[in-house]
Amino acid sequence: MGLESARKVALQNAVLHGGKADAKAVLGHLLAEDASLRSRAREAAAQVERVVADVNRLSPDAQRAELASIAPELLEKPTPAAGPKELAPLPKAVEGQVVLRLAPYPSGPLHIGNARAFVLNDAYAKTYRGRLLLVFDDTIGSEDKPLLPEAYDQVKEGLDWAGVEYHEVLYKSDRIPFHYEWAEKLLATGEAYVCECDPETLRKNREAKRACVHRTQDVDETIAMWKAMLAGEYGEGEAVVRLKTDMAHPNPAFRDRVLFRIAERDHPRVGDRYRVWPMLEFSWAVDDSLLGITHVLRGKDLVMEDQMETWIWDVLGIRTRPEFVHFGILRFKDLELSKSRYRREIAAGRLTGIDDPRTWSLQSLRRRGIRPAALREFVLSFGLSLNDIEVPAEALYAENRKRIDKDANRYFFVPDPVSVEISGLPPIEHVKAPLHPDFPGRGVREIAAGPKVHVPGEDFAKFRGKEVRLKDFCNVILDKRAKFVSMENKDLPKIQWVMHGVNVHLVLPDATESPEPRELRGLGEPLVASLKVDDVVQFERVGFARIDHVSKAEVRAYFAHR
Repeated sequence: MGLESARKVALQNAVLHGGKADAKAVLGHLLAEDASLRSRAREAAAQVERVVADVNRLSPDAQRAELASIAPELLEKPTPAAGPKELAPLPKAVEGQVVLRLAPYPSGPLHIGNARAFVLNDAYAKTYRGRLLLVFDDTIGSEDKPLLPEAYDQVKEGLDWAGVEYHEVLYKSDRIPFHYEWAEKLLATGEAYVCECDPETLRKNREAKRACVHRTQDVDETIAMWKAMLAGEYGEGEAVVRLKTDMAHPNPAFRDRVLFRIAERDHPRVGDRYRVWPMLEFSWAVDDSLLGITHVLRGKDLVMEDQMETWIWDVLGIRTRPEFVHFGILRFKDLELSKSRYRREIAAGRLTGIDDPRTWSLQSLRRRGIRPAALREFVLSFGLSLNDIEVPAEALYAENRKRIDKDANRYFFVPDPVSVEISGLPPIEHVKAPLHPDFPGRGVREIAAGPKVHVPGEDFAKFRGKEVRLKDFCNVILDKRAKFVSMENKDLPKIQWVMHGVNVHLVLPDATESPEPRELRGLGEPLVASLKVDDVVQFERVGFARIDHVSKAEVRAYFAHR
């Protein structure tokens, strides 16, 4: 299925939702059916919006008639989605001997932007019956990315929810003695040196392809300077260890790259035990070797890290080394993913916590009712492609919809309710509606009915003066004093309603400037009060949601998607 099917899917969506197709839902269906569309999701989204707008201009009768003529099978229920994509083999991988590693920096919880790395590593470890190490990359970084004590557990909590099975947990901060030992071996070769240049001088020398004065000092002097760094005789920023690479390298950042620097801030695990900290490339050159890593799966933006590790191994004569495997960057349209920004926003009270729906952390996905299996299949659908991919969040929602739709019972929810009195209504006390239209055996729900009901404020404004169907109830000419027309189920715009019910707050994931997540407030049918925390339901014509809190006063739910 491709974009040529967009009109069929839009018509089907409109018929199933009271004459109004939703562009995001249609796009999600198409992306789930045809993964090749995901690489051109922006183009597809624009085309789908045009098709949906055209379909929504038709009357419900015309929509149903056209769908019946071109794809009558879609009048019944959505077609099944495609299966997962098979993973490409890892180079030189031997079943039972593969060792992979995850390397999170504990500055906050993992978010959806980290998913490609941890899902692929986990999938390959399971495919080859290998081992996956969780190695916290907790060497002290820059001041604007501090290590957070709580982040260690937040990372593990997210991975556990995502179904990632790691076999051992290690910490770089426990392995600093190994890094010092390798540093001294490297310095002894004369292929690295201690540099006292200030950052501005270092930058200018790199740009000019000019070696600094310390590059030619003898090994004994370098070793003495290294010991002075460890002894605290240099302050922060006064000395670094640099590797002798090629000062004429096309990439200035690769010219005599820094391997160690001084950081005098306390560490959340080891306090002030160390003040000289390895940079990422050096620490991984050590640990990828000592831990027996066979394959390093990482984004293609980290190719320079490969080159640095390889250079260090060549200097030290390390022959057993892992294979480097890269994948492209996965970006989400209209999402800005930044742990540091979320940390600032939480501290300022503009976000409610790490599970605020606007953070897109794994904790927030769980709270919204996103299934781990949906996240996994979404990521695996891209395989190990080196292409950078930008997709809308709807592509993930499409995967999740396949998993929750069959389990999510249906309920009425009326946001911003408007009171309506129906004149001419025959005597009636309740109506029956299916818990799930595709599974009649699941039973029905009884909903109290009568001449005074509430309808959504948006629908009241849109359809006032027009004939509509109160879903599973009756047809009326909508107004504050609505006029009863009939009970038959006609092809009319369908709207939700309740006679009386429970207060519902539906928390939305919209990125807003409000201190609180945006909410829809309204009334849910009485049965909503009997739901339990973690139930995933569908509020009809609104969307899927996870129940987060239930009390006599209100039910709070987190919106997942349509």
